Amino acid sequence: MGTKVYQGKKQDGDFTVLTEDSLTEEAGLQIIINDKPFSITMRTPGFDKELIRGLLHAEGIIKLRDYHPAVSFNDGKKGIRFASLTIPESALGSSYTNHRSLLSVSSCGICGKTELEDHQCSDRLDTESERFDSRELTEMFKKMEIKQKTFISSGGSHAAAAFSASGELICLREDIGRHNAVDKVVGHLLQNDRIKEAKFLLVSGRISYEIVIKCFKAKIPTLAAVSAPSTLAVDYAKELGITLIGFARENRSTCYANTHRLINNQQKTHSQ
Repeated sequence: MGTKVYQGKKQDGDFTVLTEDSLTEEAGLQIIINDKPFSITMRTPGFDKELIRGLLHAEGIIKLRDYHPAVSFNDGKKGIRFASLTIPESALGSSYTNHRSLLSVSSCGICGKTELEDHQCSDRLDTESERFDSRELTEMFKKMEIKQKTFISSGGSHAAAAFSASGELICLREDIGRHNAVDKVVGHLLQNDRIKEAKFLLVSGRISYEIVIKCFKAKIPTLAAVSAPSTLAVDYAKELGITLIGFARENRSTCYANTHRLINNQQKTHSQ
């Protein structure tokens, strides 16, 4: 499940009592590509192959979607796990270096505009994607919440989930890191050849620009969270054609970018 039980001393008013709490596991995973260290990521153990595959896809290290390198694991001291991959040059993307890199957007630059408007960039996702009612997200988040076993047990993990156009839950993964949870979901979709079915990516917590980039690299047109996006996340979403939705709770939500995919897109004005 990704948790361990730890003992603690709980203060309750004037009294202290011993308690046992389930805490989310966190341990290091070092990725080695072609005998050279690539990166170390802190994650919740489990689904490590999916995490690695999703991470290498997001960062452009593997350029072929249908190429899945074998991974050999060795456990080291202090809980660190080593993952070794051999990737031929023909499968390596142009972003391959021995340090982590992220997609940069050079076609238009990041707009930084605060108003809601359409943007036209060559790198955008298909603007003809299916439209949907934002209230459908409520049911998706309910399905997601029920499956968050690690969070239910520990209260200390993030989750990401991919859904189809019909609202089917394709994959859910949890991790102590929100980025890791997204990488695990994308890795699962790639390994099971279901990446094209994913039309929604839902995440717990806030949305950073890195999550927007991972969503874009996976070609998932809609990204939603129960919390807020950052300013840079909104800027990237506008440029890249991603419908970005925050504060999706109890049939309420706020769309910050690319509202053209929403069916319930009538604008209402009100004064305070």
